[in-house]
Amino acid sequence: MTIQTLKNKNLILLETISGSRSFGLATENSDTDIRGVYYLPKEDFFGLNYIPQISNETNDITYYEIGRFIELLQKNNPNILEVLASPEHCIQHKNPLMDLLKPENFLSKLCKDTFAGYAISQIKKAKGLNKKILNPIDKERKSVLDFCYVLQNQGSVPLKKWLSENGKVQEKCGLVSIDNTKGMFALFYDESNDLHYKGIIQNEEANQVSVSSVPKEEKSIAYLFCNLDAYSTYCKDYREYWKWVSERNEDRYNVNQSHGQNYDSKNMMHTIRLLQSCKQIFKTNSLNIWVENRDELLDIKAGNWSYEAVMQKAEDLIQSIEHYHSVSTLPNVPDLEKTTKILIEIREELYC
Repeated sequence: MTIQTLKNKNLILLETISGSRSFGLATENSDTDIRGVYYLPKEDFFGLNYIPQISNETNDITYYEIGRFIELLQKNNPNILEVLASPEHCIQHKNPLMDLLKPENFLSKLCKDTFAGYAISQIKKAKGLNKKILNPIDKERKSVLDFCYVLQNQGSVPLKKWLSENGKVQEKCGLVSIDNTKGMFALFYDESNDLHYKGIIQNEEANQVSVSSVPKEEKSIAYLFCNLDAYSTYCKDYREYWKWVSERNEDRYNVNQSHGQNYDSKNMMHTIRLLQSCKQIFKTNSLNIWVENRDELLDIKAGNWSYEAVMQKAEDLIQSIEHYHSVSTLPNVPDLEKTTKILIEIREELYC
């Protein structure tokens, strides 16, 4: 089943413009997203062909089957509540039966977890992005050798520097673990290579140093410390950084680079908006998604706020949400029995 099938068979119950245009945050470059609700033909619903959601290839147009729509409303899903609360001028089509569904039938204290919880997860992502932008990692991957140090006098020197200064190569080195220590080794050297030491690492992809069998009469020439914890952290950061580079939206990244604030300004604008909506829910027991601070939010999107200022704004909103949530008269969860009865009533009208 396709979106065109829904339209041809008059199965659409609600169609509304969503995203920035429904919040009052559209600019000349804003996309037009469409969200809607449909119902399945009787034979599909009662048969084995239940389809909960239909989208186009780019996911900027998505319709939810009425049962799935109400299920998500009962879970206080932010995106779905915002569809239900769409401003009148954004609604393209609405079956009168949809008037039976009102946001106040679903709003509950769950919104703290769904609205604020999602926003907080985005803040964590923003902090991670900030770290990635400010701390780029070279494409050339470091090896374990870069995390090895040779003890010298009262300090240490990087292994690679020590090898170079002493005219030695890692392949002729042999390491022996030192009892009751972590990451400490006695370092031996075999210039002739007759003792067949394994070297410090066997190849550049090695994730740990090698230990060798060393004759008892041999004397160590140094002590080596390998910081495997730091190497493990580096490998994780390297993997995450270059995965981010491969997946990032280059156009948005370039915009973020151009304003120089080192965060995804568009994402943080919507994060602040989501926190404001959450505060409004607990303060007024209602949801109005049309923003009253358009200029402020677009200022954030434009990158005119510092990273620290945006984070402080988010922190202040989270504290406000905690306060209003604690005194809210909303139920802990939506009335599932009442809202399910509304769904049954809608289906009975549709299939009678």
